[in-house]
Amino acid sequence: MAFMAIFAFTLVSCDDDEEIARTLEGTWQGDMYVTSYWGDRYYDATSTEICFLRDPYRYSEGTGYWVDYYNDRYWGGYDYVASHIEWTVNWGTIRIYFVEDDDYVEIYNYSLDYDYFTGYIETANGGRQKFNLRHVSSPNWGGYYYGGYDSYYYYGNSTTMQRAPAKDNALERPKRVFRVKE
Repeated sequence: MAFMAIFAFTLVSCDDDEEIARTLEGTWQGDMYVTSYWGDRYYDATSTEICFLRDPYRYSEGTGYWVDYYNDRYWGGYDYVASHIEWTVNWGTIRIYFVEDDDYVEIYNYSLDYDYFTGYIETANGGRQKFNLRHVSSPNWGGYYYGGYDSYYYYGNSTTMQRAPAKDNALERPKRVFRVKE
């Protein structure tokens, strides 16, 4: 009987995570209050675009991209920093892994519907940073350059991406930082 109760509770949790992932799927834009650190300076993003693409075989996880836009272009002429992401929903917590940065954030205590996604993201110093996004489109893939400022990555053809040769990767990539704004 205890096994059946645990099994039933697990199914409910999986269903909730799948529903969250289904609602999350698509492209969202707005303010994540992101800062990038580069060259001993912090730069505040003016807006963020996040695309969540659901894995058709694992219904509460997927891939996508995260792009932070900036007005001041201090890293090689590009006005954005883009990253591939891998994401999961587990017990209601959304965990986003930044592939190029080898870093992750967790989103919890949020409100999500088919139009708006608001809540809090855990900051690097353990604080919470509020964010506000709106749903802008159905799933699609953009043609972003995932180095965001140099030749960190390049397109081998229209469907594959490969790491650029080391000689082309002389500059360090800007580091995405989540910090409470004063």
